[in-house]
Parts: sequence; C-alpha cells; structure tokens
Amino acid sequence: MTYRTASMRSSVLFIVLMGVVSLFADMTYEGARSVTGPYLGMLGAGAAAIGVIAGLGELLGYAVRLLSGYLSDRTRSYWAITIIGYLINLLAVPALALAGRWDLAACLVIAERIGKGIRNPARDAMLSHATREVGRGWGFGLHEALDQIGAVSGPLIVAAVLVFNGSYRSGFALLVVPALFAIGILLAARFLYPSPQDMETDAREDIGGYPRIFWVYLAGVGCIAAGYADYPLAAFHFSRGSSVPPEWIPLLYAVAMGMDALAALVFGYLYDRIGFRTLIGAAVLSSGFAPLVFLGGFLPALFGVILWGIGIGAQESIMRAAIAQMTPPHRRGMAYGVFNTGYGLCWFLGSVLMGFLYEISITGLVAFSVAVQLASVPLFMYVHRKWASAVS
Repeated sequence: MTYRTASMRSSVLFIVLMGVVSLFADMTYEGARSVTGPYLGMLGAGAAAIGVIAGLGELLGYAVRLLSGYLSDRTRSYWAITIIGYLINLLAVPALALAGRWDLAACLVIAERIGKGIRNPARDAMLSHATREVGRGWGFGLHEALDQIGAVSGPLIVAAVLVFNGSYRSGFALLVVPALFAIGILLAARFLYPSPQDMETDAREDIGGYPRIFWVYLAGVGCIAAGYADYPLAAFHFSRGSSVPPEWIPLLYAVAMGMDALAALVFGYLYDRIGFRTLIGAAVLSSGFAPLVFLGGFLPALFGVILWGIGIGAQESIMRAAIAQMTPPHRRGMAYGVFNTGYGLCWFLGSVLMGFLYEISITGLVAFSVAVQLASVPLFMYVHRKWASAVS
C-alpha cells in the first residue's frame, strides 16, 4: 500500500467517524428541537417567551463561535474544545426530561445551542485537514450527508414516542441513547486521530490576516443567509393559508432534509472539479424557493421546499469547504468562527426582517429573498476570478 493510499484511507475514515458523530448528535438535538416549543408551553412559557428563548439561543450559539474559533487557533486544543462543546450540546437534551419549570428548561435549550457553537469551529478545522486529501467539497459533503440522516431520524423518533402515547419527557429521556453513542464515537475518534492537523501540511505564509477574497466571500455568504427564510416561517404560511395539509408540513421538512443530504454530496463532488462556480450555480438555483413556497399551492410548495433543502445542503458543505481552501491551517479555527458568526448574524437579521415583511406583503418578502440571494452572485464571481488568477 502506498503512502498516499494509506493517507487517503485514514482521511476518509476520520471524516466518516466525525460524520457518524454528527449523525447521532443531530438525532439527539434535532429530535429535541422538534418539540421544545410545545414542551416549554406545557411548562407554562408564553409565546413571547418561547420566541425570545429560541432567538437568544441561536444568537448566543453563533456569537460564541467567534471566541471558540479564536481559542482553537491560540491553544491548538481542537479536540478538547470539540469534546467540551459536544458534551454541553448533547447532555442538555436528556436533562430536559428532568426540568420541572419552564425557566430551567429554557436554560437547557440555550445551553444546547451554546454547546453546538463551542464545538463547531474546532471540529470544522479538524475536518478541513482531512478533506485536503480526499477533496474539500466531497469531504464536507460526505460529512453533511451523514449529519442529515440524523436530522431526519431524530424528529421521527420523538414523533413515534408521542404516537405511542409517550410524553415529551419520555422522548427527551430516550434521546440519551443517541447522545451516548455520539460521545462514545467522538472519544474513539480522539483516540484514533489525536492530531488531525498532521493530515495536512501547508507552507502558506501567515501575513497577519485573511485575504481580501475571504471577506468578499463572507459578504456573499451573508447575502445568502439573509435571504433564506426559516422553515418555521414557511410552515406557518402553509398552515395559515391552508396550501399544505397539516400532516404534510413535517413531511415536507423531512423531504427538505433528504434533499439537503443528497445535494451536499452532489455539490461537494462538483466543487472539487469546477471550484467556486459551484457556489454561483447553487445560489441561483436555491433563490427560486421563495416564490414557490410563498406564492403557490401544494405542488409549487413541494418543489420550493426541495430547492430550499438543496440550498441548505450547499451551505453546509461547499461553503465550509471554501473556507478551508482560502485560509492557512493554523488560522482556520478563527476563520470558521468568523464565518459562522457572520452567517448566523445575517440569518438572524434576515429572518426578523422577513417576519415583518410577511405581515405587510408576502410579495415583498419574496422579492427581498430572491434579490438579496442573487446579490451574492457577483460577489462569488469576483472570488472565482481572483482565485483562478491566483492559482494559475
């Protein structure tokens, strides 16, 4: 066996192990997130409190990534930060079964989001080293595809518990099983690959900052995030307008998550062959979801949700892959922290604006969503041209 073959096999195994960790982790917290709203309501929280809890959790979860990324690069303690984040992220979920008051449950919901924020930059930095050998796009796409299997199955597990007359608490308690699987596999990966950074050597000089195309790229990603409507808003529209039968609303979300997994693999493969042009195609394709979702009936809504899922798959795979391509290994944790924080802030602000636009003019919401997403295209074209000239 040649050194290159052994290195590639090792890289693939690491990516698969971390993908399986994400599979069980997503099974845990996405299963919980599918019912935390009604659970908080059952414990006595009002609609306004639930909205604040959800928004605050997401905001803190993205904000903490900047600090986490900085500490990852400064200390090189990628594994320690990743493990701490996963422990907080996962153990907060079964603890919800023990919460007797809504304020305690709210703290656990927020803690789960913060835990995810802590571990993401360090984990993505480690993954980026392995993807150098197998292909940035394919590596992150494979990880995202495994991740989404858990995102689909977790809510289905909780739904099954409720169908068979179980309670929210019993659903949270059952989710301790995938949480322990995720933690166990994570520790095994730590034992097998104590230094993932050794999978990549890069002699690029540290010039004290990130290249200009990184910031232009981040602006393009921000446009995509700001124009992407949250599925809860789409689900609210389906319910209010009766364009989608109630029993189909969660099924459409499952369809979107399935398309997310497939798109991550396809776009990842394409990214390794045609580079940043894949981002342009993904942005144009996904921008069509809003008119179909918000202006049509059932069939347009179905196709719109498919496009929505395709866009999420691109965002979670090739957009992370591009960060690895543009930044040196020893500054990548911070790069992912900046990327995730900017992405989350733009998503939050765009979601708030679209929520207000929905009450004023649905057509205005659609126009904003399409326009701001398409605004990313010239920015991605600039990045593509500059990168092509730099490597030629």
